[in-house]
Amino acid sequence: MRQDEAVAGAGTGGGVEPSSETPSDGRSENGVAVAFGRQLKLLRVRAGLDRAEFGKRVGYAAQSVASFEQGRRVPQPGFIDKADQVLEAGGLLIAVKEELARSQYPAFFRDAARLEAEALELFLYAVSAVPGLLQTEEYTRALLAMRRPLLDEDTIEQRVLARIARQEVLHRWPTPLMSFVIEEAVLRRPFGGRAVLRGVLEQILLVGRQRSVEVQVMPTDREDNAGLDGPFTMITRKGGEQIAYLEVQGRSILLTDRDEVRSVAARYGIIRSQALTPRESLEFVEKLLGEL
Repeated sequence: MRQDEAVAGAGTGGGVEPSSETPSDGRSENGVAVAFGRQLKLLRVRAGLDRAEFGKRVGYAAQSVASFEQGRRVPQPGFIDKADQVLEAGGLLIAVKEELARSQYPAFFRDAARLEAEALELFLYAVSAVPGLLQTEEYTRALLAMRRPLLDEDTIEQRVLARIARQEVLHRWPTPLMSFVIEEAVLRRPFGGRAVLRGVLEQILLVGRQRSVEVQVMPTDREDNAGLDGPFTMITRKGGEQIAYLEVQGRSILLTDRDEVRSVAARYGIIRSQALTPRESLEFVEKLLGEL
């Protein structure tokens, strides 16, 4: 049997359903951010700009520029685009934007995030929170604010940006085929309040209507449910190789053994057959919205 295991804090994109909780405390040094910051500073100095003047041109305070250059904060994508233009970097800064975004994920999730971004198919079973690919910023922020031990505000904001950046996979071409099966209880939990729940349910409807996406709800009253072993993600790579991603209590596992992956894939097929159909599921989410 072959499997790759990464323990949070020691070592793949955020949470049990690559989505929810993030065990890392965000304090470890981000090597990608440090390298980006050094490159940014070199380009700024070459352009003959001090931090204050450069900050004015890109719309950021000098203190923020200093944080980016020292690798203490990961800049937003908009800053990177503007900085590349102002410093006439010729795309050098933009070229590392995706890698910089992935570097904000907890260490245990980075390998899965890379696989997710390149996947041909993504199948997710969610039991505790809405999958990250379907979350809104407000919902993600609410989840991260509940983390224990507590995350500092900068870490929360960076991880919100990183999680939302993952959703680019929904818009790339060719778009991967995606299937989500979500437990009914997840859609009723008012994390962050009723307004936040309404927003994420609307997001689920919006994404669920895309041709490449199917969303299914597993009703709580089902007498049969093959998903009792917990959440997981099935990732199909170019060439047809399948990998299963499992995560629980700060431990993540990428399963590559064919027999084990085949077993997880078969389980997902049974789960889908037990859930509401995609059309029934969207109608169910609309009904939940009407009750809020």
